[in-house]
Amino acid sequence: MRINSLLLLLVIYTALLSACASPVAMKTGTPEPTHAIATRTPFLPVSETPSPPSATPSITSSITETATLADTATVMDTATPTPTGTSTPSLLVNLDAVGDIMLARSVGDQVHARGPEIVFAGVQSALDTADMLVGNLECALTSGGDPQPKSFNFAASPETAKSLGFAGFDVLSLANNHAMDYGIPGLLDTLDNLKKSGISGLGAGRNAAEAHAPVILERNGLRVAFLAYADVPVETTGFDVRSWIATSFQPGIAWADLNLITSDVIAAKKQADVVVVLLHAGYEVNAYVPPVSANQRKEAYAAIDAGASLVIGSHSHILEAIEKYHGGLIAFSLGNFVFDNYLGIANSTIILHVVLTPAGVQSYNWIPVLIENGLPRLAAKYEVPSIATLVAPVIP
Repeated sequence: MRINSLLLLLVIYTALLSACASPVAMKTGTPEPTHAIATRTPFLPVSETPSPPSATPSITSSITETATLADTATVMDTATPTPTGTSTPSLLVNLDAVGDIMLARSVGDQVHARGPEIVFAGVQSALDTADMLVGNLECALTSGGDPQPKSFNFAASPETAKSLGFAGFDVLSLANNHAMDYGIPGLLDTLDNLKKSGISGLGAGRNAAEAHAPVILERNGLRVAFLAYADVPVETTGFDVRSWIATSFQPGIAWADLNLITSDVIAAKKQADVVVVLLHAGYEVNAYVPPVSANQRKEAYAAIDAGASLVIGSHSHILEAIEKYHGGLIAFSLGNFVFDNYLGIANSTIILHVVLTPAGVQSYNWIPVLIENGLPRLAAKYEVPSIATLVAPVIP
């Protein structure tokens, strides 16, 4: 009887162990990983539902949390999905934004050697969750034109435009200090190559009207207008990017004139529910200047005061603070995203995730990313704290 009792207990214990085993371990026969996966946290507690949009939305924010599942951070989208099988649109858009994208030099070499998908392979799982994806293209996409008399000229092969298309970009700003590195021919080639990949070039055009025209996209019943501007200092070589300003008769870029920003935003707001401004301004990384310039702040504030809900900054090559201002949101710089030849904090970056409704920005959070060999990858759990210190929000 004692032996039978022991056998019975052994059978029960074995059954309990089998019941507690994880589905993954049972299926694969391998132990569950023990490292970190960054997951996008819900913007509202599970027990709550989004309140109807108000004239002045309350913006909530969160940093991506981690759980013990994988060695490299990946993303699980928990934002409210668009309902299926219904004719009523959600009027809610998940917008993802990234910083400077430079596809020349060693990045271009990797595209030629490994294919266009390689550029964003390390972050594609995160980018795939966006309804709209935007960034700043920090190079020309051309095999023609002549280099300009400036410090750095970036021309990527037109083939690299496929990388942007595979990633899912909808809008890329060309209002910056590299879009015309190979002159007017290079700019026109860039616009054409983006269009071939289904991407709208923003903040530049064949004349001033095109450069200042908004790109308007509609997703889930929400119309979002995008505008873009540049305002960068004269280079140490003496080259002044203002020579690239588009005129009535000359192709070029849109400059961040306060009056034009105001009038453009007001006009765009009449055509769309939400206005988003991409601003390439301020100083490049430098220990002797403030991280956010006076002009950069004035221009961002002017956009929000005129009716924009979101300002997305670039140019500094490092992450800068995120600020809530008058019901809107300002990310002063998203730093680099695809860029080689940088060291240290310039290789720490984020994917900014913003939830838009007819009232503007409902909430935001961000996904930590590191750049290796010029290409972005999702950060592991132990790498997140150092990135978090760079984007600590400014409390107005």
